[in-house]
Amino acid sequence: MRTIGIDPGTAIMGWGVVDEQGGQLTLVDFGVLTTPAKSPQPSRLATLYTGLQELLVRYQPEQAAVEELFFGKNVNTAITVGQARGVVLLALQQAGVAIHEYKPLAVKQAVSGYGGADKRQMQEMIRMTLRLDSIPRPDDAADALAIAVCHAYTAPMLRRIGS
Repeated sequence: MRTIGIDPGTAIMGWGVVDEQGGQLTLVDFGVLTTPAKSPQPSRLATLYTGLQELLVRYQPEQAAVEELFFGKNVNTAITVGQARGVVLLALQQAGVAIHEYKPLAVKQAVSGYGGADKRQMQEMIRMTLRLDSIPRPDDAADALAIAVCHAYTAPMLRRIGS
């Protein structure tokens, strides 16, 4: 099963693709989609949409794992991230990719076994899980890989319970 993980963002959107075969995870690729800082929001969203469509054609994932919106103190950031999530969900739906959404706490628990894991612990777990020489960079790509790994771990149970 090939899964693409997405860490939504307007300036930087992380993505990571993993394959799962017989319980073994293999890294396919990872990276970020970026938008110019001074661009108007509609232009940034269009850039992200086009970039995501290209990734979906290139990697042909069967499943997608998207981080759910974490609402912090900055309402403006939450709104722009929500818009980026909308673009992601639209592109995935149009491509016919099954969509699964995970809260940050669920990702941390699935990947590290501890819901309070910090960013460095999560990155090290991704490095070890995918047998990498170094931690994936930038952070947004590592986060996207964590989301993909979370789904790869969770998917067998979802199939068993039929949801």
